[in-house]
Amino acid sequence: MALKIYYDKDADVNNLIRKKIAIIGYGSQGHAHALNLKESGFDVAVGLRKGGKSWQRAIEDGWQPVSVKEAVSGADWVQILTPDETQGETYENEIKPNLKKGATLGFAHGFNIRYGIIKPNSDINVVMIAPKGPGHLVRRQYTEGKGVPCLIAVEQNATGDAKELGLAYAKGIGGTRGGVIETTFKEETETDLFGEQAVLCGGVVSLIRAGFQTLVDAGYQPQIAYFECLHEMKLITDLIFEGGIGNMNYSISDTAEYGEYVVGKTVIGEESKKAMKEALNNIQNGTFAKNWLEENKSGRPFFNKCREELKGSLIENVGEDLRKMMPWLKKQK
Repeated sequence: MALKIYYDKDADVNNLIRKKIAIIGYGSQGHAHALNLKESGFDVAVGLRKGGKSWQRAIEDGWQPVSVKEAVSGADWVQILTPDETQGETYENEIKPNLKKGATLGFAHGFNIRYGIIKPNSDINVVMIAPKGPGHLVRRQYTEGKGVPCLIAVEQNATGDAKELGLAYAKGIGGTRGGVIETTFKEETETDLFGEQAVLCGGVVSLIRAGFQTLVDAGYQPQIAYFECLHEMKLITDLIFEGGIGNMNYSISDTAEYGEYVVGKTVIGEESKKAMKEALNNIQNGTFAKNWLEENKSGRPFFNKCREELKGSLIENVGEDLRKMMPWLKKQK
């Protein structure tokens, strides 16, 4: 697929601005999409489970939330922004029976379409607008006149103008300010899951914890190990984010850069690459999705066990104490 990037000039909000948009869910992405669209002049309804934890937050933000059924009824665009593991049930029970012909079903992640959990009728559009950043950043960038780059994908084009509608939506949340890259549901889902598991969350967190424990086991103070292996991670990733790996190397000492070249590939070497390929294979063949959905059906025993173990770990307890020395972090949390 040739790279296609769309900006403000490529999107016309008039394609969607007089139509009803239903935002289903009011979490990280949901609140950002709803507020940004409203301030862009769109007609937005927020659909939630009454009494859920997001209901009161939506009210505090000035909304009059309604049930999912009521939000979907008559809507031209229905954006599902609830957790991956609950979308299938919500779609079957509350969205599908109330979704009108010719409407657009929107997603911010392709999981449920890629793995066939949601199977929309052929008479509706299926579009993804996926911001490449968390919801609080989508919101903050919008209020500052900027925008988080997005991905766009069209799985079904029942009305013939699904991409134009998607670009209008992306412009409404600020995405076309940063640029909207065209992709597919398959590509977005598989690369997103891989990035989370192998690098951004699984890989980085495991590297931090392994480095911390190596220093502690060698007799160094846990507080010093925390600063070296966790606290300074932000300094390094910020430099990479701002200007690439070369920018980071320019900013650190030559000693550190030499250590990067000598040791880095021994820590993240062929065995790590082999594990990454296996992780990608499990994403591509559906094993990860199947296991995650089964984990939820069984009450999340493994997930909850890991979460509790992390909560009680030395690195988390040491970090909690050290962060008290840095009160400015509370403002960023």
